[in-house]
Amino acid sequence: VQLQASGGGLVQAGGSLSLSCVVSGSGPNLFAVGWYRQAPGKEREQVAIVYSTGLITYADSVKGRFTASRDTAKNTVGLQMNSLKPEDTAVYYCAVGMGEWIVGRGPKCSHHDMTYWGKGTQVTVSS
Repeated sequence: VQLQASGGGLVQAGGSLSLSCVVSGSGPNLFAVGWYRQAPGKEREQVAIVYSTGLITYADSVKGRFTASRDTAKNTVGLQMNSLKPEDTAVYYCAVGMGEWIVGRGPKCSHHDMTYWGKGTQVTVSS
C-alpha cells in the first residue's frame, strides 16, 4: 500500500489550504482513510476519518472548519482546511485502516488503529 500526500504549505491565520492523499495498492480490505497531524512535542492526533461506509468523523478542534472528502474513482481523499489557526500548524499525515472492524471505531479511531502511513506534509499557519 502506498499513500502520497500533497498540498501543505504556509498560510496566514484565517486562510485556507487543501490537502490530497492518493492511495494505491490497498485492495478491497481498505475500510478507512484518515488524516492525522503531529505538532512538535505533541502526540499524533486524529483530524478526520473517511470510512468506506461513507461516514466521515472529525476531531472537535476542526469541526466546522475542515472538510474531508473522497473520490473513489481516483482513489483520493482530500482535506479542505478553512479558517486556519496557528494551532493547526503541524505535519499532516494520511493513513489507511484495514479490516472491517475499524468501521466500528468511528470517531475514536486513533493512529494506533491505522496500518499504513504516507509521508507527512507540513502545514504552517502564521499569526
